[in-house]
Amino acid sequence: MTIHAVCPSCAAVNRVERERAAQATCGKCKTALLPGKPVVLTEATFDRFIGKSELPVLVDFWAPWCGPCKMMAPQFDQAAAELAGEVILAKVDTQAEQSLGARSPFIRCRP
Repeated sequence: MTIHAVCPSCAAVNRVERERAAQATCGKCKTALLPGKPVVLTEATFDRFIGKSELPVLVDFWAPWCGPCKMMAPQFDQAAAELAGEVILAKVDTQAEQSLGARSPFIRCRP
């Protein structure tokens, strides 16, 4: 079965076999499609990445000043490595990307 995966580096949409998605590289820029670490999303990449990725995407909306966010980061990184190929873990810095933070009704920590 093939799926679409968005490259975290160049945002190209790639068609890959689901069984080998964790090892796949981008056909355009040759970087890993699922690098085993959280993908950093910005205003420029968020909609395309979420809209075109056929794997589930779990997004951590975090802020650099947030204590609980800092405490959760190592576990989120570990989960990204363990779940590569099954779920994409992504991060949005709500301080740098305030418009994305404002779009999410699930954000609990605010300055």
